[in-house]
Amino acid sequence: MVRLPGRPGTRSPRRAGGVRAPAHDRAPGASEQGPGRAARRSLAGREQEAAGRSRSGLRAALSGRSVAGQVFVLQVVIVLLLVVAAVAALLLQVRHDTTQEARNRSLAVAEAFANAPGTVQALGSPDPTAVLQPRTEAARKATKVDFIVVMNTDGIRYTHPRPDRIGKKFVGNIQPALAGGTEIEEINGTIGRLVQAVVPVRAPDGKVVGLVAAGVTTEHVGGAANRQMPLVLAAAAVGLALATAGTALVSRRLLRQTHGLGPREMTRMYEHHDAVLHSVREGVLILGGDGDLLLANDEAHRLLGLPRDAERRHVSELGLPPETAALLASGRVATDEVHLVGDRLLAINQRSTDVDGGPPGSAATLRDSTELRALSGRAEVARERLSLLYDAGLGIGTSLDVTRTAEELTELAVPRFADFASVDLFEAVLGGEEPEAGNELRRAAFSGVRKDTPLYSVGERIQWVESSPQAEGLHGRAVLEPRLGEAPGWLAQDAERTAQVVEYGIHSLITVPVRAGSLILGLVNFWRCEKPEPFDAEDLALAEELVARAAVSIDNARRFTREHSMAVTLQRSLLPRTLPAQGALDIAYRYLPAQAGVGGDWFDVLPLAGARVALVVGDVVGHGLHAAATMGRLRTAVHNFSALDPPPDELLGLLDELVGRIDQDEAADPGSAPVTGATCLYAIYDPVSRRCTVARAGHPPPAVIGPDGSVEFPDVPAGPPLGLGGLPFETADLELAEGSRLVLYTDGLVEDRGRDIDDGLELLGTALAGAGPSPEDTCRAVLESELPDRPSDDIALIVARTRALAADRVAEWPVPTDPAAVGEVRASVTRQLARWGLEELTFTTELILSELVTNAIRYGGAPVRVRMLYDRSLICEVFDGSTTSPHLRYAAMTDEGGRGLFLVAQLTERWGTRYTPRGKVIWAEQPLR
Repeated sequence: MVRLPGRPGTRSPRRAGGVRAPAHDRAPGASEQGPGRAARRSLAGREQEAAGRSRSGLRAALSGRSVAGQVFVLQVVIVLLLVVAAVAALLLQVRHDTTQEARNRSLAVAEAFANAPGTVQALGSPDPTAVLQPRTEAARKATKVDFIVVMNTDGIRYTHPRPDRIGKKFVGNIQPALAGGTEIEEINGTIGRLVQAVVPVRAPDGKVVGLVAAGVTTEHVGGAANRQMPLVLAAAAVGLALATAGTALVSRRLLRQTHGLGPREMTRMYEHHDAVLHSVREGVLILGGDGDLLLANDEAHRLLGLPRDAERRHVSELGLPPETAALLASGRVATDEVHLVGDRLLAINQRSTDVDGGPPGSAATLRDSTELRALSGRAEVARERLSLLYDAGLGIGTSLDVTRTAEELTELAVPRFADFASVDLFEAVLGGEEPEAGNELRRAAFSGVRKDTPLYSVGERIQWVESSPQAEGLHGRAVLEPRLGEAPGWLAQDAERTAQVVEYGIHSLITVPVRAGSLILGLVNFWRCEKPEPFDAEDLALAEELVARAAVSIDNARRFTREHSMAVTLQRSLLPRTLPAQGALDIAYRYLPAQAGVGGDWFDVLPLAGARVALVVGDVVGHGLHAAATMGRLRTAVHNFSALDPPPDELLGLLDELVGRIDQDEAADPGSAPVTGATCLYAIYDPVSRRCTVARAGHPPPAVIGPDGSVEFPDVPAGPPLGLGGLPFETADLELAEGSRLVLYTDGLVEDRGRDIDDGLELLGTALAGAGPSPEDTCRAVLESELPDRPSDDIALIVARTRALAADRVAEWPVPTDPAAVGEVRASVTRQLARWGLEELTFTTELILSELVTNAIRYGGAPVRVRMLYDRSLICEVFDGSTTSPHLRYAAMTDEGGRGLFLVAQLTERWGTRYTPRGKVIWAEQPLR
């Protein structure tokens, strides 16, 4: 055999456990550089020794002396017990099932044969055996029972599988069957242990004429036990084999994992475990069941400050805080329970050691969480600040009101950020305007943890001195004053008040400007009193962020206030400020703007010729400047059209054309919106005839309250809203008794989001029926019962009580178409004026009527009439059948005529022309002196 040289640098083989082999273990002549034959022989011997040790360990494990052997024996016993129990249960179950099956089969066969066709007739035949014996044998073989016996009521057999038993007495209890019942019993019969059933055979009249018995021996039923018993025994054998294999596998695995370590190796392992125990960064305590300290590592000694002789002493004797000592002595379960020990915050975890048969006592671990607590405290502060900013985004700016937005800021900041907070704004900002230069502000909002603070109260004007932090804040920089008592600039604001503030306990201040772009709208002041810590730089940054978010909402509210004020001003300038003087109607009105903003509802009262009065109510859908401006245009148009004195339907037609033209003009402008949803109601009341002519364009109908208090809604044709075009408008003539009340309104009074217009009209009728007699009482009653809590639309309401011009104040004469009739007219006028006591107006009236009647006779057509009305003024009217409209001329010096209407215009207060279905009327009014 050729000897191989050793490889340079190869280490010598080691023993199991990693210990280097000493020199005396090496074979003589073995080189240190490589293993020789002896070394290889030694290695092979150790491998054989390990294998032998493994086999001997396995035999020892299975012998029962080791824990693995004891477990193996226990498993064998358990398997045997389970097999015995399974066999017993199987036998009992099989016996029960066998008996039950025999009972069911015998009963079924007996009843089937007793009720079979021909059984009753066979019993009545001369030789029942000859008829029934073949049948019972055939049925017995088919149903696999041991016998079927047919007998008479005395129990004498007619049939039997053994012919020698025929004619003998039946063995069994037949009394229940004779009584009409069924009997099933287990007996030891002539053919062995069996189960038999006896049933009656009934004649058609129900009489028992015979009996049928069927039986089966139990050994012929079942057989499941014979089939299942091998399976149970095979399962038991498999269980024993698995238990043996499992025990061998576990034992071999334990031997492999311990590597066959002896006492020396185990000692070294313990030393390693002890070194690890004392080198970990957590304190470890092992305590006995009586509270004695059994073991404490070095970290536990350091954290708790334990004495050197702490082991074997009770924890109450170690100088620990009472709560900590009580926890360790109790042995109760604890998870991250924090205790203050000295200047450290220790998180203690404790578990019991007597689980699963362990020794009584507990094990506790200690972790120094002082720095972690500090970090978590700072994280909690950061979380609270983020939560404050998040709530600011949700809770500030919920309304477009400057003051309310400032209040939301102070309410959010107190007490989460500051003990007191105030918002000071320029006076112009509160009115919606841009701020003016200066240091004078008005306190708009204030919140605090207490009410008796010496700080400026809400509504006060504040002039901040130049040295104060607030004055510096007005220049655009946030200021932090951690100690107010040492801030000379702030103390100079008001010596008496600032001394009271410091004495009150307010010790720290942050003032932040409310900035919107390049504008400084005011200041926000945060004061600290209850918390002893002053504000710091982080608080200043949070305050700036909080005010920056609120500043956007305050500026939005300021802009909205300005626009709203402009719209309200425009709307009020377009609505009538006072009602014109007239004598036909007593009028009361109400106008209520919507909560959402300025709308387009409007109304007007227009005196017309002949002592008549026009009432108009309109509505432009929408809110804002556009609706208000459109309303003003429509109201101006109605004023201009009413000067022509057209009927209501013609006026609405003109207004409809105007709205259509407005829509066409604005359709070309992308930034404008058409007039959609404009409605109007126009009514003319004549006190002479007491007739009211009404027309409406998409507007709610008027209401009329009679002198007796009855309420009705007249049927006025409903035209389309203005601007749609294509359909004419219709009028309705109402005759109103003197003292009636005409009620006009917009849809905001009877309709809203939660109420249908029909319900609103019904409620309005109820309110009008219970209203007082005057127009003011009527307005008050309607608004008290109909007005919503927060109206979403404008409301315009007019109540007009009618008057009638007395007959003695109306004078009328027909005039022939002869110029000579003018003299008679003058004479009649003179007499009438004398009756009225208006002699001083005789000359001017004669002159006026002379000119008007002459023009009517010369240029007009028949018939010609003259009417004088004595009302708030003296009204002269000349009717003729022509539609030619006269016009005023300015005659030259050389002209002989053309000065008539000029003289009329100079002598009267007003004059004009209106058209009727049969011609026209030229009228003139003279004031009563």
